[in-house]
Amino acid sequence: MSTAEFTEDAKNELWGHPKGLYVCFFTELWERFSFYGMKFLLVLYLTKYHLFTDSAGLDVLGAYAGLVYTIPLIGGMLADRYLGPRKAVLFGGILLVFGHLLMAVEGEQATNIAGVITQDIDALNVFYLALSLIILGVGFLKPNISTIVGKLYPENDPRRDSGFTIFYMGINIGSFAATLLCGWLGETYGWGYGFGAAGIGMLLGLIFFLYGQKYLYGHADPSEPEKLTKKVLGPINVEWTIYLLTILSLPLVWFVVQREAWVHSGQWVFLAAAAGFMMFYAFAKSTRIERHRIFVLIVLILSTIVFWALFEQAGASMTFFADRVMDRNIFGWEAKASQFGSLNAGFIILLAPVFAWMWVWLSKRNLEPSTPAKFGLGLIQAGLGFGALVLGATMPEASGKVAWIWLVLAYLLHTTGELALSPVGLSAVTKLAPSKIVGFSMGTWFLATALSETLATRLSKFAAFDGDATATMTMAEQVAKYSELFNFLMWLGIGMGIFMLIITPLLKKGMHGVH
Repeated sequence: MSTAEFTEDAKNELWGHPKGLYVCFFTELWERFSFYGMKFLLVLYLTKYHLFTDSAGLDVLGAYAGLVYTIPLIGGMLADRYLGPRKAVLFGGILLVFGHLLMAVEGEQATNIAGVITQDIDALNVFYLALSLIILGVGFLKPNISTIVGKLYPENDPRRDSGFTIFYMGINIGSFAATLLCGWLGETYGWGYGFGAAGIGMLLGLIFFLYGQKYLYGHADPSEPEKLTKKVLGPINVEWTIYLLTILSLPLVWFVVQREAWVHSGQWVFLAAAAGFMMFYAFAKSTRIERHRIFVLIVLILSTIVFWALFEQAGASMTFFADRVMDRNIFGWEAKASQFGSLNAGFIILLAPVFAWMWVWLSKRNLEPSTPAKFGLGLIQAGLGFGALVLGATMPEASGKVAWIWLVLAYLLHTTGELALSPVGLSAVTKLAPSKIVGFSMGTWFLATALSETLATRLSKFAAFDGDATATMTMAEQVAKYSELFNFLMWLGIGMGIFMLIITPLLKKGMHGVH
């Protein structure tokens, strides 16, 4: 490298990393602030303000979360082939700002007079429009902001991993701060304040990205910009056709987000088709070693469905549990139910460096668990998290409520499970899938994650309180109902984890040296 090139690179860097990394860091921080700022308020808002039944509220959460994890497949593909990551992030950010700000429109509070519930239908229609905008916005922004981080570094740059570590810390800082602040505002002063704060966070993220895009130095621009200028609809070029068709798809998303069964059924169909194609590829177009690795990958993908279905109880049954049957008085301070969702991000910030060090320490001594074993350990810890809640339910306080410390312990175990399983998951896809279907396999992975979102809310329904159940049931009866669900989830996680550990030797053999 010449002296001039070195000097120019130094100008484009800050604290040893490209300046664009910090643009992505703060953009993603505020995007996650807005996302998590509304996530843990959602079911409480629907059931308390619009008087949805638990089941109806969970259906909306499931359809919304399922679509949020599905649409990025399309957004990533459009960015790869046409828009480029920068334009996709800008467009997604604009959609997200409008979506989150529309969430602040509460309308009139629903009433229940003699068992007849009257809801503000106009406000609910605006609410579904807001969710639709958020779904499409996440679809364009989420997959592509990470892509930009990777493009900022030359191939084989040793700083890449530390750059992604800094970037992911932004995700968790945004999540941690949002859940505490937006949850407190929403449950204390009004739902619109919590949702509005989330929207302001996204607006700040968009402004920061607009200002800082000059520090991306063209790395995130379209690879073939001439494609975007090609006319396809009369005078409208490809780029504006993509924007227009996205806006025109809003009514469809608005319709589907109100129909969880459609989302859930579609997920099964697409996932089955994807797994079927992978099996076809394994037998028809793969070598023996590739075939075995594909089989292992399919098993790992299926196991993650169970893990995330347990983990995502956080915004569903665990939030209801915290709101209704848990003593939230922490040393004289009354925490809000939605604020407990911040524990996951908080524990990740504290423990991620510990886990990174631990894996290196174990690896040097040839003691690091294999990828399948880590999956098994992650599932067991997810199950044990619900075991903490079951145990806490057997020792209620004088009020009949469960002490808050048991939910903290549950989040701790779920987070350690996530740190054991999640970081190696995407890496396993890239290592085990044949090079020609890596992208397809990654899409299958995300489809499985999307399916787990709707499964999570369906599992939560086993402890749903519909009608006047919360008013007519005693505290002990309510605790018992949640305990019954958590007991099932505990054994589901532990059982699946033990099964993964039992078949780990077989899976390791099928990986043929991939660690």
